[in-house]
Amino acid sequence: MPLVSVVMPVYNSAATLSAAVRSVLTQTHSDLELLVTDDQSSDDSMDLLMEFARQDERVRPERAPERGGAARARNLAIERAKGDYVAFLDSDDMWLPEKTEKQLAFAAEGDAPLTFTSYFKMDADYDGESTDWVPNGRVIRAREHVDYRAMLVRDHIGALTSMYDRSVLGTRLMPEMRKRQDYALWLSIMREGADARGLAEPLAVYRANRAGSLSSNKLSLVQYNWTLYREHEHLPVPRAMRALAGAAWQSLRNSRI
Repeated sequence: MPLVSVVMPVYNSAATLSAAVRSVLTQTHSDLELLVTDDQSSDDSMDLLMEFARQDERVRPERAPERGGAARARNLAIERAKGDYVAFLDSDDMWLPEKTEKQLAFAAEGDAPLTFTSYFKMDADYDGESTDWVPNGRVIRAREHVDYRAMLVRDHIGALTSMYDRSVLGTRLMPEMRKRQDYALWLSIMREGADARGLAEPLAVYRANRAGSLSSNKLSLVQYNWTLYREHEHLPVPRAMRALAGAAWQSLRNSRI
């Protein structure tokens, strides 16, 4: 039974945090650790996390020494990981109960060290639990196979569904960018020759159009994508422009679902 290290950054997430944590703890694959980094929240997030930790030893919260943003918070959690696999979930999204079990089986069937799944979208004011979720028609479909070239056209991987194999890739940290750090990580993995495989079944739920979300302002992502393509991937201008057009199209397409 592989151990899965679940990485969750938290900042002022008290309103949605409990449902996110419970969606991890109620997984049918129970051999996991939930590594949470609180990025100096000013609400009750850390108190909630400590209460979960008292009730379940798999919850391992830690407060960041200083405010550092989502990438730093994720990396602090990754550095504490003991699992065979590292998976990611934000504090306002949810996993469906069989997500980990089904994704591990899917990963074992293939030879891709990075896997992801389809996922549902929910409204920002959804206040239910993952165990209450009723499937809707708002699904972001996972592509069956993705390589570096395809990922440069657009980011095919929903971070809340991603999982990588540490035995193959080692411990991989995210570049400490304010936005698009997850995309930068997938690109760095694929640039070295690894591909990713997508599971068609939706196994997570993404909270869409939430106030204050890093992805809520789609136009602001243009600047960060451009920096990613030019400074991290060192793409020539024409190729970076094609990639930027693909990213803009994906953002528009997904926003309509």
